[in-house]
Amino acid sequence: MQIESNGSIMRLEDMPLDIGYASEKVTLSDKEGNAHILGGQNGKTQLIITLPFIDDAIRDELSMIAKELPQGGEYEVTAALVVADEKHDDPEVEKLDFYIDSEGELGDFYGVRLVGVPYSGELTKSLIVISKDGAIFYDEFTKDLQDDFNTETLLRKISAAQTCYTGKGCH
Repeated sequence: MQIESNGSIMRLEDMPLDIGYASEKVTLSDKEGNAHILGGQNGKTQLIITLPFIDDAIRDELSMIAKELPQGGEYEVTAALVVADEKHDDPEVEKLDFYIDSEGELGDFYGVRLVGVPYSGELTKSLIVISKDGAIFYDEFTKDLQDDFNTETLLRKISAAQTCYTGKGCH
């Protein structure tokens, strides 16, 4: 998959996991170096957002997404922003946990690592929704890193992921 940014063409290092596949549990670090596990089945709908850079436009976009996420109760969504390394600053968006893929597990297992100038080694701009049963339910990879996510579709897919869950899988 080709990804563009300001006229530069990059690609994903590996193929992303397909919709319907079991998500992988990965260990990520927070800014203090504490380990956290994302992915896999944990009984909650999970949203993973990956980014190669964080600027003011992305902070605004993340804030808008976080504001719309269901919180608490039966339809809670856990949400995390994941970056490739510790050089990135936490944008401190309420409702979004900030993690670093310090061991490269998320980049490897989910196929979201970029190759090529200027963001080689970074994680591409993507959204991944994991249903309560641990399956990849929805993903979005922007073709251009400056493009906004399709928030309307994301929210519809989160709702669908939550309502289809029966405790026996979505399919």
